Amino acid sequence: MRVRAIRLDAVQSGPITAAAPPRGTVLFADLRGYTGMAEKLAPPYLATLLDEFFCALTEIAERHAGRVFHTAGDSLMAGFGLSSRTSDGTEQALAAGRDMLARFAILSARWRQDAHVESGLGVGLHLGEVALASFGPPDRRVETLVGDTANVAARLCSRARAGEVLFSCTVAAALNAHSLSAGRAFLQLPRYEVRGRRKPLDIWCIPAGQREPLPGFELAGVDRWQ
Repeated sequence: MRVRAIRLDAVQSGPITAAAPPRGTVLFADLRGYTGMAEKLAPPYLATLLDEFFCALTEIAERHAGRVFHTAGDSLMAGFGLSSRTSDGTEQALAAGRDMLARFAILSARWRQDAHVESGLGVGLHLGEVALASFGPPDRRVETLVGDTANVAARLCSRARAGEVLFSCTVAAALNAHSLSAGRAFLQLPRYEVRGRRKPLDIWCIPAGQREPLPGFELAGVDRWQ
């Protein structure tokens, strides 16, 4: 396996070092109801819907300065802020996640009318260190983001309900530190016990109206996450 530091701007980067580890926000988006769709729809028609789904989400990710690294089955992974020295990608990733939900609401309504299938979209975000790994034989190598950051983002995505974005305490801290939380409705949820991880995660979601808030929650004050 070959691992190198990742940059999203196609400029070659140096090796990963302890002094300057690659850091950014990873987004996972996953289609809900795919199993029922696959059972009900003819494969060519299903492929058409999936193509529409991935094209829409990829366009949104790239519009928010992200890069799609992986699509498989009914899920997509993108990275934000990994090539920037001034941004950790949290604002771009969160904006992309919200736009994905809005765009998919239109898609799913049309799918419901035309194909009579029910579907939804869940999104997960986590900020931290990552690496780009390439796997496979020399003529068919596949590149993808690896590390705890990508894994946690995927777990948050799987936990998200259809129509919401879940994000971790590292994303919340970055939004707050950059004064990007003002005027936004974020909702803190009970801690998430991720199987295999030693410590539970503090997590938040949007839109806030879909769940009951924790008593006394307020997204204000950087010292809350220090």
